[in-house]
Amino acid sequence: METKKFTMRDEAFICLNCGREVLPLGYTARDHCPFCLYSKHVDIFPGDRKNTCQGLLKPIDLEKFKDSYKIIYQCAKCGEIHKNIMARDDDLEKIIALSKKE
Repeated sequence: METKKFTMRDEAFICLNCGREVLPLGYTARDHCPFCLYSKHVDIFPGDRKNTCQGLLKPIDLEKFKDSYKIIYQCAKCGEIHKNIMARDDDLEKIIALSKKE
């Protein structure tokens, strides 16, 4: 059984959902757009960039995690559920909207 591995990747990218330039986070790995909260299904283990799906990960919910939150995503291509820790610069209005979803 293979254990989860984390490869640190804090890279700039262009968001496939909103088209904005996303800069590196600086304190940990950047794994989603802070403007629209979308991500891309690129990893099997965090940072490995080995997933061939490459689908768009849509934020669908939040869950409490330690003193922060995790954004829950569903891949628009394969349907898989993923979770990423909220970043300090995430759009707070988008986070609040996710928390109020029905």
